[in-house]
Amino acid sequence: MGYMAGKLAYERYHWFHGQIIQSRYPNASILAKQFEISKKQAQRDIEFIRDRLGAPLRYNGMKRGYEYKESGYELPPVWFSGDELMAFCLALRIATTIPDSTLKKSLKGFLEKFLSLRSLEDTYSIKEIETLISVKNIEYYRVKDEVFRTTINALFRKRPLEISYRSPHRGEETERVILPLHLLCYMGSWHLIAYCSLRNELRDFSLSRILKIKAVDKTINLPSDLPPIKDYIRKHFGVMVGDESKEVVLKFAPRISSWISEQIWHDKQEIIPNNDGSLYLRFYVASYEEVAREILKYGSDVEVFSPLELRAIISSEIEKMKEIYR
Repeated sequence: MGYMAGKLAYERYHWFHGQIIQSRYPNASILAKQFEISKKQAQRDIEFIRDRLGAPLRYNGMKRGYEYKESGYELPPVWFSGDELMAFCLALRIATTIPDSTLKKSLKGFLEKFLSLRSLEDTYSIKEIETLISVKNIEYYRVKDEVFRTTINALFRKRPLEISYRSPHRGEETERVILPLHLLCYMGSWHLIAYCSLRNELRDFSLSRILKIKAVDKTINLPSDLPPIKDYIRKHFGVMVGDESKEVVLKFAPRISSWISEQIWHDKQEIIPNNDGSLYLRFYVASYEEVAREILKYGSDVEVFSPLELRAIISSEIEKMKEIYR
């Protein structure tokens, strides 16, 4: 069913539903006359409303038309354009990468229910979608179902959480009460941005390091000078985090320059190709920690052209690696 045909079909469903709500007892003949369609098509529409949209239809012989056996039924919004349907399926397919197995199952059930509401001509099955679209999410850090579910519930209900958290640096375990504000999936790792009552500031908590978690009935008042979440994320995540005050220039070897030119390291990056096939990549960062890790991934195919400080950091890491492999 095309875009216009789908729209017209939904208009017929909506009109028929409205007639029943107004106790006008419509039937196939009335529907066919109203929209200038065949009586056979009108009957198929009525069967679709009953069988696929779950309408509690009942034919009233006395009134010679249809009514609802139960009050309160609402027609679901089942008309979407082809592009909207594809976008919806794609979004739900990507969403199946969440770590909570129960939520995944609920999401799949929702998608199956939604697709069952579509007309036979334009619907897709779960198997077809899984065949056409796949998402390979690299989950670098595993998150317990309980941790993810409790975090999601608290985030949407604006409830504080009491957590036991393991420090990534010293391995210390601390107890604290936090107020969830934003959940971020970054490079295969789930992070909770929350206000920490222990430190009295915004903090980033990796869900994989939360050992114990529970919702609590406590009140946490956020300070008026709390920075916007978007600003916090911009300064703490990504190669180009922070105030972007330090210029970095990298030189990539010819054999990977084409691949590098397709990548986005920074939304304002500058790519300068060289005659020998190599290229320079220029962008700005606030700290060198993350960009150093990215640089090391490319081995001898990349050289830090500037600054000298970053060049020294990479050189130091290489020396440490040489000690390990001697």
